[in-house]
Amino acid sequence: MNAPSTATAPPLWELHRARLDAYAKAKVNYDLDRVHEYTAESGWRIDDYGTELPSEPPGPPQPNGSWEAAHQVLLNYSFPPPDLITGIFVPDTPLAERVMLLRGRFLGFTFWFGVRIGGVIDEERTTPDGPERVWGYNYRTLEGHFEKGEITFTVHKKLQTGRVHFKVKAYSQPDRIDNIFYRIGFKLFGRTLQRKFARESLRRLRTLVVEQLQKGRG
Repeated sequence: MNAPSTATAPPLWELHRARLDAYAKAKVNYDLDRVHEYTAESGWRIDDYGTELPSEPPGPPQPNGSWEAAHQVLLNYSFPPPDLITGIFVPDTPLAERVMLLRGRFLGFTFWFGVRIGGVIDEERTTPDGPERVWGYNYRTLEGHFEKGEITFTVHKKLQTGRVHFKVKAYSQPDRIDNIFYRIGFKLFGRTLQRKFARESLRRLRTLVVEQLQKGRG
C-alpha cells in the first residue's frame, strides 16, 4: 500500500505568479493628478464606512491589543469576505511595494483584477477629540479593472479614551468594460457589490480581531 502523500498545495501567489507579474507592469487606470476633481458632484462614488472595535486602555496601542490585532489583519488582507474577494500577493514583498491580484466571484463567475498599494499611513494625528494613532494603506486600480479609483483602510486609536475604530474610505467610478455581458452585469450589480464588500469587510475584521483577542486571553 502506498504511503499517504504529505505534499501540500502551493500557495495561491505561486499558482498565479504569471498574473501577478503582468500586473506589476500595469499602470493605474485613472489620472492621479486630478484626484482633487473626483467628487460626488463630478460623478464619482464617494464611500465612507466605519466600525468600532474592542477598546483598550488610554495611551499608545497595547501589545496584543485590539489596535495591533486589526493592524495584522489589515496587513494580511484577510478581512474581505472570501466568497466575494480574495487578495493574492507575494508575502515577503514590502507593503509599500505590494501589487495584489484580486479574485472576485459573483453569480458563478470569477473575475481577476489588479491593484497596487499607493501609500502606507503610519502616524499620530490631532483631531477635535484629541490625538489618535493611525495605521493603514490604500490601493489603486490598475489597467483592466472594471472600476477606477482608490480605497483606503485604516485602524484608529483615540489615545485619550482608548476607543479603536476601523475605517474604509473610497472614491470610484466604473471603467470601460469591453465584454457586454460583464458590462451589463456590473451596471446592474456593481454598486450593490461595492456596498456588500464594505459592510462585510467591517464585520469580518471585527470578528477576526475579537477572535485574536480571545486567543490571547486563553
